[in-house]
Amino acid sequence: MKTEEAIRPPATLIIFGASGDLTRRLLAPAIAHLSRDGAISPEFAIVGLGRTPYTDASFRERLEDGAREFTPREQGRPGEFPSFVKYLRGDFGDPAQYESLRSVLEEIEAKRGGHRNRIFYLATPPDADPEIVKFLGDGGLARPEDGWTRIVVEKPFGHDLESAKKLNESLRSVFEERQIYRIDHYLAKETVQNIFVLRFANGIFEPLWNQRYVDHVQIAVAESIGVGHRAGYYEHAGILRDMFQNHLLQLLCLTAMEPPVKFEADAVRAEKVKVLQSIRPFSVEAANDWAVRGQYGPGVVEGKSVPGYRQEENIAPDSRTATYAAVKFVVDNWRWAGVPWYVRSGKRMSKRISEIAIEFKGVPHHYFRHQSGELPPNVLRLRIQPEEAVSLKFEAKIPGTVADVESVYMDFPYSNLGVASRGGYERLLVDVTHGDQTLFIRGDEAEEAWRVLDPILKAWETQPPPEFPNYAAGTMGPEAADRFLEKDGRRWRTLGK
Repeated sequence: MKTEEAIRPPATLIIFGASGDLTRRLLAPAIAHLSRDGAISPEFAIVGLGRTPYTDASFRERLEDGAREFTPREQGRPGEFPSFVKYLRGDFGDPAQYESLRSVLEEIEAKRGGHRNRIFYLATPPDADPEIVKFLGDGGLARPEDGWTRIVVEKPFGHDLESAKKLNESLRSVFEERQIYRIDHYLAKETVQNIFVLRFANGIFEPLWNQRYVDHVQIAVAESIGVGHRAGYYEHAGILRDMFQNHLLQLLCLTAMEPPVKFEADAVRAEKVKVLQSIRPFSVEAANDWAVRGQYGPGVVEGKSVPGYRQEENIAPDSRTATYAAVKFVVDNWRWAGVPWYVRSGKRMSKRISEIAIEFKGVPHHYFRHQSGELPPNVLRLRIQPEEAVSLKFEAKIPGTVADVESVYMDFPYSNLGVASRGGYERLLVDVTHGDQTLFIRGDEAEEAWRVLDPILKAWETQPPPEFPNYAAGTMGPEAADRFLEKDGRRWRTLGK
């Protein structure tokens, strides 16, 4: 039987980039909720590092304000922050900053006693990560001494395959792979985790989860918001780097992967890597046969007029950055041979919704009448946000003397369980303290994802885009994306139905 101390190991969270938006919007609420629920040790400590001038007290106040502002109403009031909250102002390239950090850590660990457990969290731009890692290594701060040391790296993991390899080399020069936690909060969403249970705990789904019964799969992440305060980052990243390399390819992997030998980190992540390695490569010259891009113009979203991407603050008036992409992937393995995977994502679309739709092949012969003249396919939907749910669409007879059928839905919203869904960062922070890497991305996994997308990135960076903007804000993307599926004899499914 585990002791309470083993379940909640005391640790110090050191946040690089602590004055940034990610800390306030995502980390602060997560830490406050975990503290309220007793999921982290009472001796948990926080050390923030950043360039903005804060005192210890004003930094704590910033965290508390973030927790109150960004806690969903259904999750109740956030808890109190740990008693020890410290802020160090300085430059990440200054060796003196790391000497100050060493002194603070020694003070915390001397008072706390016991194990010296440290979590270094890089809430920083990717180009700052190698320098921070080097100083942590040079100063001996990353070396576990009477405890453990782990590092959390935020996406994006580089900006292409070459930079991802360099980042991995930098991380591995100081840390072992078992210490590195590449974080993607999508993997901690309840519906994403439930893909494992849906597939591998139910005998009715797994036998149908293959090319014999599945016609195609659609994965979509639609956002109604624009770039907002992220313009500086987004102008250089675009939709492929921002959404496809991490979130969307992760969803594809979890849906397509083989059952792991056991539900443990290495076994699960090994199966995801196999999926990425099985995705059919295409050349730079052929990239536009497999992908469509778009950029939003002015329009109306939720009844409000909004500007186009080029009119957003800090965006170039002639920007070629894509805010929408649709890509067709083919997984060349025994299970999925011949099944296309259509993946799309965009900003300023008509609604905010993320879902996976598995469309099954139709029956070989139609006996019954349908209002449309054709019998629609059965569809299993896994909705990730905003309302997490699972829905199965099938056909049923309409009451009456004629054998007419109509589509009906069997829905299971997670709200029916009566338990508020936690945010992704809460689950992932707990997993870091417990040393569980199952929901984190392995180094070779990140590189394989870049290998898949690199041809599209290179093609779009060297070839002029179509006339931008090519879709209005408040729509579901450019017309070219509709034609993209029509040439395969398919259409995009209406999200949420």
